[in-house]
Amino acid sequence: MSDRLKSNIPDGPLAEKWVNYRGKMPLVAPNNKRRLEIIVVGSGLAGASAAATLGELGYNVKCYTFHDSPRRAHSVAAQGGINAAKNYQNDGDSVYRLFYDTIKGGDYRSREANVHRLAEVSRDIIDQCVAQGVPFAREYGGLLANRSFGGVQVSRTFYARGQTGQQLLIGAYSALSRQINRGSVKMYNRHEMLDLVVVKGKARGIITRNLLNGKIERHAAHCVVLATGGYGNVFYLSTNAMMSNVSAAWRAHRKGAFFANPCYTQIHPTCIPVSGEYQSKLTLMSESLRNDGRVWVPKKKEDCKKDPTQIAEGDRDYYLERIYPAFGNLVPRDVASRAAKYVTDEGRGVGATGLAVYLDFSSAIERYGMGQANVLGLSNPSKDKIRELGEKVVEEKYGNLFHMYEKITDENPYKTPMKIFPAVHYTMGGLWVDYNLQTTVPGCFALGEANFSDHGANRLGASALMQGLADGYFVIPYTVGTFLSNEIRTDRISTDLPEFEAAENAVKDRINTLLNVNGDKSVESYHRRLGRIMWDYCGMSRNAEGLTKARTMIQELRDEYKKDVFVPGTNEEYNPELEKALRVADFLELGELMVCDALDRNESCGGHFREEYQEEGGEALRNDKEYMYAAAWEFTGTDKDWSLHKEKLEYDNIEVKTRSYK
Repeated sequence: MSDRLKSNIPDGPLAEKWVNYRGKMPLVAPNNKRRLEIIVVGSGLAGASAAATLGELGYNVKCYTFHDSPRRAHSVAAQGGINAAKNYQNDGDSVYRLFYDTIKGGDYRSREANVHRLAEVSRDIIDQCVAQGVPFAREYGGLLANRSFGGVQVSRTFYARGQTGQQLLIGAYSALSRQINRGSVKMYNRHEMLDLVVVKGKARGIITRNLLNGKIERHAAHCVVLATGGYGNVFYLSTNAMMSNVSAAWRAHRKGAFFANPCYTQIHPTCIPVSGEYQSKLTLMSESLRNDGRVWVPKKKEDCKKDPTQIAEGDRDYYLERIYPAFGNLVPRDVASRAAKYVTDEGRGVGATGLAVYLDFSSAIERYGMGQANVLGLSNPSKDKIRELGEKVVEEKYGNLFHMYEKITDENPYKTPMKIFPAVHYTMGGLWVDYNLQTTVPGCFALGEANFSDHGANRLGASALMQGLADGYFVIPYTVGTFLSNEIRTDRISTDLPEFEAAENAVKDRINTLLNVNGDKSVESYHRRLGRIMWDYCGMSRNAEGLTKARTMIQELRDEYKKDVFVPGTNEEYNPELEKALRVADFLELGELMVCDALDRNESCGGHFREEYQEEGGEALRNDKEYMYAAAWEFTGTDKDWSLHKEKLEYDNIEVKTRSYK
């Protein structure tokens, strides 16, 4: 392991590490908490829960979001559910099984201790959210309902129809609002972080831009917590909100925070397919749909243009059920995505572009309809009656998702199978953090999707909400004390320090440089071109030749951007084009690092599929002997220069083996 990486994993048995550590870690007394300030950047599930909890503990918290309200954070887009090892279904689930499924789902590329802690605190999250009034679905007897997600053989996913993220965020927002009202949290809406301020080796503040008037502001605190989400929009087309970006994390990276596993991006198999070049965003259809929907394509190429309802059952290839009988349609996302690519590459894709597969609910509708008919005591019900009853059950479970699909595609998914195809969704890579969620910059912490710690090379469905709330509610409130306990004699940080002035001037210089290019090409055009390079050469599959080519193309595109981009308006006003220009400039740097990371990792694992490294049959071929480590990249240059540090991953509590879902 690099001597620059200290994971700070506590000693002792895995199942006792977190409990014992909490009982022995340094604390900050209540009277001292009132003297300390914490900056939280981001107001999604991780940020809102962290700010609310830290405020409740007595710290002085300042929370920043570039939205007009914390409730606009992208966490609202999570649809399907949140995992927790409650074993309400009595189907064999446990903390260990959730831990094991997460390690295996990440293709043995995540840190064992962090993942076990995540599984442990998952149970507390549900109790916390129920107490906040989150309207989880319930069974007939009143117990919370569960459903399954990919990569597991138990039902552990708690949900609120297809609006789980939104309901959880409302719960976190209500807790945050209470602290804002009490004065323990000061909220800064429409402020974007543009730089991290490091004073004598410690994170002591941020530089922000007021997005309404362009004012560049200095904000100081004793430590900084980044909860700013992922970087999937580097691909341009993704399921992320268009404002989602990497700038906060990237600025911290340039100030010394190592960036880990950037090539690990997740392609979600259940998205509405691309329909034209005009699109700027893709729509996710929840993975929960794969509980009841069956994925298939025609067996014969000549049937691909036919009405799917007219294709006989014997002429359909339910390829996930055929290839992976043990898990069927609920294989992990990376496996399902690659399988969809294989069948469409064979020419058996459907839809106008041929880049789609079917997600069919006819079997579920019939099954549920028969069950309801039995409940109602109906003998010999007609097919129409069975369908009517079955559709009502499906509507209760997935109604808003079906409605959304019909509004977008003008097709009724109750009558005609949905068309889906993989799209960029989540990023497992992020800022490297230790067991305390602290980056390599002391005093700078990273939570949720902004860090790398829990998901390895592939995230299992319904685990993003789990990690965000675990980090915010139940981890950082403890671990931030490991840093702040040594800061109780530190006076309030002044924004007049020369480091703040230098950081502010650097931000202004970046802004003025972009505004003064006065080229003839839009920011959007560069983002789209970068996205095409990333998707073609660093997307669902990669190879050395393509990655080498991509790096040169990105370098050339970045040089062109500096010469030919056109950013209208000024800084001293509301200027969304300037906001976008700053973010795309960071994406152009990140894109190159992602390619470097993918090129350096000569193996296939999880979402990183190198075409040169695959087993017979197309399954990913890991190289545990040489690549069982987290790759942590240090920024060492002024433009495009990184040094690789390796954190060795060790598994003492599970058997590392070939990941199989067959």
